Amino acid sequence: MTPTPDLASVFAPNRLQLQLEQIDDYPKFLRPWVRNLVLRRAVPFTRTAGVEFIEMSPNRVEVRLGNQPRVRNHIGGIHASAMNLLAETATGMAVGLNVRDDCVPLAKHMTMAFRQRATGALRAVAVLTDAQRAAMQADPKGEMQVQVTVTDEAGVAPVECEFTWAWVPSSRPAK
Repeated sequence: MTPTPDLASVFAPNRLQLQLEQIDDYPKFLRPWVRNLVLRRAVPFTRTAGVEFIEMSPNRVEVRLGNQPRVRNHIGGIHASAMNLLAETATGMAVGLNVRDDCVPLAKHMTMAFRQRATGALRAVAVLTDAQRAAMQADPKGEMQVQVTVTDEAGVAPVECEFTWAWVPSSRPAK
């Protein structure tokens, strides 16, 4: 019989997780601001759009985008490209929190179906299963579909999204 691996060794934190853990050293009221500052520097377009990083855990990532003038479309809602940015950011961060340090995540495929007009701010929640997380730790190369749900202030899902992410060995050695 093959021994079951220790979950702590299967889900060892990567560099991104370790960096985000350092934010816990700040006073609780400052943590959201510091987390947004750090992550917006890492992905500058999220700063431009005003994406807020609400929850960042290895199994679940939640991001928010307010209905601000810089991201509005011609009918006053959040622009389709900004909706895509929000969903891509949530799924990409979920993968980024789990991919091995010697690999780089790459968006491979996405579809977005518009179901109805969005009202107000949007939230995107991406979720990974333990099996998906284990695959990213075990394999130096692979791909998977990452589940994401986008809802508006009324709790309605104005779009349905599917994202496929790949991870490949980095050309740069792990630090």
